[in-house]
Amino acid sequence: MLTKAAPPSTNGGWPNCWSPRLCINCSQSSKNRGVKPTLDCRLNGTKPMFANRNFVDILAHSKIYQDYEKAFTDATGLPVSLRPVESWQLPHRGKKSENTFCALMAQRSGTCAACLRTQEELSQNAREEAHSVTCYAGLCDTAVPVRLGENLVGFLQTGQIFKRKPTEAQYGRVTKQLMEWGHEAADSPELREAYFSTRVLTRRQHEAVVTLLRIFAQHLSAVSNQVLVRQQNAEPPMITRAKDFIGKNQGEALSLGQVAKAVNTSTFYFCKMFKKATGLNFTDYVSRTRIEKAKNLLLNPNLRVSEIAFEVGFQSLTHFNRVFKKIVGESPTDYRGEVASAA
Repeated sequence: MLTKAAPPSTNGGWPNCWSPRLCINCSQSSKNRGVKPTLDCRLNGTKPMFANRNFVDILAHSKIYQDYEKAFTDATGLPVSLRPVESWQLPHRGKKSENTFCALMAQRSGTCAACLRTQEELSQNAREEAHSVTCYAGLCDTAVPVRLGENLVGFLQTGQIFKRKPTEAQYGRVTKQLMEWGHEAADSPELREAYFSTRVLTRRQHEAVVTLLRIFAQHLSAVSNQVLVRQQNAEPPMITRAKDFIGKNQGEALSLGQVAKAVNTSTFYFCKMFKKATGLNFTDYVSRTRIEKAKNLLLNPNLRVSEIAFEVGFQSLTHFNRVFKKIVGESPTDYRGEVASAA
């Protein structure tokens, strides 16, 4: 799908930056220019846990994502970013593969606001499937949704490309708009060179790039729970011991107080530190650990789903089915059938 982002509204020749937190890439403060931002987890009913950008940070720093980002950029020459739903930053800002024209535009608050409007457009329209948006300058960005079970947690995004060769007439319209916004470097040699040096992809090439994003988004969604459960980057020794205790006793009834006692700390302090280190509350982490083990046990066709549920620590088959679908995105039976058919 493709839409064209509307140009930002103006106020005395300058586009609105919506709110101070939207313009963290701008060189000028957007205070008092505010239209209330709409990029908020409330738009799609996202629960607070899934709105926590710490989760996307964990995925973005995982080896599987780092390897993919490098391979994608090496193969295509394009930037790719994993960003949370509730993001108010330009996703490719500062990357080595960032488009030079886009980097120049991000240096001024007026054009930065226009770029952020494009990000908002993508966030609104890429929640269910891949979506592309063309900005005021004619460059195209594409985002693909990344899910954790049934929940949208972020987007894989690439772009800053043309889908057809730019013309002098098109560049003239862009520079005219920039001058109306008060951009001092409008039609400078540096800006012209950057604009006409932007990558141009054919329709077939662009479709191939989107397919790569879509395939990896699906794979990232499938392994995200595993990455989240196993994440151990610079975590306190107390948290490592707690995870080890949970892993060894996940088949039993586990309480927050019980685990806190096992690592010699108070329940309140443990709860606070565990959430800070993992991005998850205690109950959700335990559920995810149990579901990860259940996924492995489901590979054994001789075990009934009910047996697996009780083996990994759930006291109710109904509760197990509900939690499994929430985390994995499908029922245990459907998951088992899908894995068996792929074998």
